[in-house]
Order: sequence, then structure tokens, then C-alpha cells
Amino acid sequence: MSATFTCCLSAPSTPLKHAWEHTVGGSRAVLALRGDWQEQLRRCHEELGFRYVRFHGLLSDDMGTLVVHEDKPLYSFFNVDQICDFLLSIGMRPFVELGFMPEMLASGPETVFHYRGNVTPPRDYDAWSTLIRTLVGHWVERYGIEEVRRWFFEVWNEANLPAFWTGTQADYFRLYAHAARAIRSIDGSLRVGGPATAMTAWVEELRAYGEDNLLPVDFISTHIYPTDPLGFEGADTEEQLANSPRDLLRDRAKLVREQARGCPVYVTEWNISSNPRDHYHDEPFAAAYAARIVLETDAFVEAYSYWTFTDIFDENYFPSIPFHGGFGLLNLHGIPKPIYRAFQLLHHLGNERLPVVGVHETVDVWVVRKSGSITVFLTNHAQPRHDIFMQRVEIHLTDAAAPRAATIERIDDAHANPRRQWRDMGEPEYLSRTQVEELEAASRLVKEPFDVTCADGTLRFHVDLPPHAIAAVTLELTAEPSVGDAAK
Repeated sequence: MSATFTCCLSAPSTPLKHAWEHTVGGSRAVLALRGDWQEQLRRCHEELGFRYVRFHGLLSDDMGTLVVHEDKPLYSFFNVDQICDFLLSIGMRPFVELGFMPEMLASGPETVFHYRGNVTPPRDYDAWSTLIRTLVGHWVERYGIEEVRRWFFEVWNEANLPAFWTGTQADYFRLYAHAARAIRSIDGSLRVGGPATAMTAWVEELRAYGEDNLLPVDFISTHIYPTDPLGFEGADTEEQLANSPRDLLRDRAKLVREQARGCPVYVTEWNISSNPRDHYHDEPFAAAYAARIVLETDAFVEAYSYWTFTDIFDENYFPSIPFHGGFGLLNLHGIPKPIYRAFQLLHHLGNERLPVVGVHETVDVWVVRKSGSITVFLTNHAQPRHDIFMQRVEIHLTDAAAPRAATIERIDDAHANPRRQWRDMGEPEYLSRTQVEELEAASRLVKEPFDVTCADGTLRFHVDLPPHAIAAVTLELTAEPSVGDAAK
């Protein structure tokens, strides 16, 4: 089977912002004190370009931020400072999620996850304001106002879900109002936003609430997963994915952009599924799916934050199996999954997206230009239970000259797929140092020479693309002569 796609290299381009690189998720705050978590984040920053990290539980009791001592509140920001110090030391910043509720302020005992993050409204909203004002004021004193102005302050996490908020929408808006006023009392240009909802809910309502109450809403944040209940509650993960429309996340990003009415949009949580034990997360399926999602949503958002960069993650329990279907781009041992390599290929794309002509049920093609090169980025993806086959993809690039060199990099069942190697090892639960090294090697991208033809100003080549695969063909452009060379 074959498909043909055409691109004119002299056509006007549109920006490719790389919104997926703005922020990445990182589980919960206390794990950010671990050395292996930090080393994995450092690698993601250096190789994938992430600039901010967001996590739950910054205010939870295990961080020691607010406790009772001799019947008086005692603030301790040592642990949160350790995290912020590390982030700044590697060139990253926090995307601050304000939650969960310290037990001292909580109005009830309800919690979420095994680490028991309290999800109740404060029993005293003024005390909540004091906590936020004290914390942000401390950060400004420690890091300087110019630095903290570059941070984002997001109020709570998914308050539209009973699991994360026992109050009403009105209670959340009250929480937001107190936090926003406390933050702005420190400095009028600090950025505060929300509603940080699941399923892109409450966007219009927060905008209206802010306008009616003269409250700042500097950005809209929200979350989306393809497995969110959208008319088929109770389905298992595979069924949810099978029923998820192909363009769901792109269409939702576009809708939120419209609802935000000019306010910047930060999608601060997404993944290919919301199941923390989904085998697809470890497979080439996730790489092809996620790459398509971020390229299709880039035009509508300022950030598109993948949840999460690491399998060092313990919302249910802390796992030990190397490939257990966790959310991470990297597994427990820091071995890159196929989706990590997809983000690596995406990071090296340029910022000029050229129009591509061609349509296929499972194949998508993007052509992206940067100084000195053109990359043709291809995916072959379908949801579970949908037909997908090996495709011969024909590419025609017009208004082109013969390149100096051409290479191809692949992600599929046979390329950059360490889980397959792990299966061949017998699926050991605990890895030796040698096994980790072997799996790291199996995860690597391999750049190979690639044949293209050029005739009458058109470059032609084809790529055989397996199911759930990515291929990136990079063409090094012919160098333009310098002024001195042209005079010879």
C-alpha cells in the first residue's frame, strides 16, 4: 500500500513553536528531592529542551511546608527551596501548582493517592492566603523579583473531579481568588492562572469569574487525555482509545483557545492515556501517537506538558518492573522509551513548518525547515482495533536542489525499542548494570544514510513505514556560496 505527499520548499511557512517543550510533568514534589529524579530531569532538559517542570503536592505535609508547633503555624520552605535551587541550577524553572492542602488548614480528612494529598477546601481562607503570600514572598526574597516573574502560579489540580476537590466550583473560585490576590499583593506582574481542570472544563467560567470580580487570570491551564470519559464511561483503556476520535486533542486545543478569548493557554497535563499502568506507554505506539498530537496542537497553545518525564512515580505504589506501562518518557532506570526518542527527534526540528499536500487514513507528514536543513517527519498511527498496515510513503519536494547529504532515523518495533529487548531477556524485574547498558543501547536512535533523487527541481524518495512508526528524513541543504566564492 502506498501514499503520496508533496511539499513546495519555496512556499510560505508557518511557525512551529515547539509548545511541547515549554513544560513537562514530574509526579509529586517530594520525589524531586531524589538524586535519580534530578538526573533524569537534567537529561530531559539537555536532550529534549524542556524549560519548566510541574508536579503535585508542593504544599502537602510530606514537604514540611506548613506544620503546627506549640499550637502555632510553622512555615518551613527548606525542601521547596532545595527543589527550586536544583531547577535553576540546570536552567529550568518551576511551573508552580499550588496544592494539596496542608493538614493544618484542611477542612476535612479526604485525600487522594497513596501518599494522601489532602483535597479539601481550607477551613480558613485567610490562612490559605497567608500561606501563599508568605511562600511567594519568600521566593521573591530568595531568588529576586525578576526571576520569579518568569514563573507560573497555577491554583490547584483538577478541582472539577471529586477525587481532587471535595468542594464546589464556587469553593474553587474562592480558593483561586484568595491565592490570586495573595500573589499579586507581592508584585503586580506575577503570573497566576487556572482552572487546571480535567477534560478542559471550567475555562469560560473562570474567565467570567475573573472579569466579574476584577481578578487576574493571566493564563488558562487545563488537562486532556484521549481516554477521558467522553460518552463511553466505564470502558477499559484500549476501548477508550479505540473510541477516541483521531483529532480529539487537536480539536480540544482549538476549542480551549477560543474559550480563553485571547488569554494564553497552557495544557499542563496530557498523555496518550490516563492509565498509569498502560503497556502502550512503553511501546512505539505511544511515540507515533504523541508526536502526531504535539505537532497538531502546537498552533493553539503556549505549552503542552507531557505527564510525566519519568517512571519514578508513586501515585498508586512505587513499581519495580522496568517496563510496567508507567507515564514516563524514561523508565525507572533512566532508559529512554520510544516516546522519549520521539521527543528527541521533535526537539531537533526547526521552527518553520511548510505546507504539505496529501491525505491518508493513518500516515501523516510534516516538513520543517531550519537553517541549513529540511526534515520530513512521518508517522504511521491508528488507535487500537483500527486497521493499520505497512505503508510505502512517496515524498515529492518541489523547488528543491540536490542536498549535500540525506539521513534517516526511525522509531518502530525494530528501532529505538528497548522494551522488545527486555522481553527477549525474559522480562527480568530487577536489572543488572550490564542489562541496563544493553537496554540503553537498544533505545538509541541510529542515523543512517538515505537515498534521494533530484530531477527537474524535485526531490523524490520513499519511506517504508511500519504500523505505529516514526521516520525522520533530514536533508542537509546545499550551502549557499559566500560573497568571496561568488566573485571567483
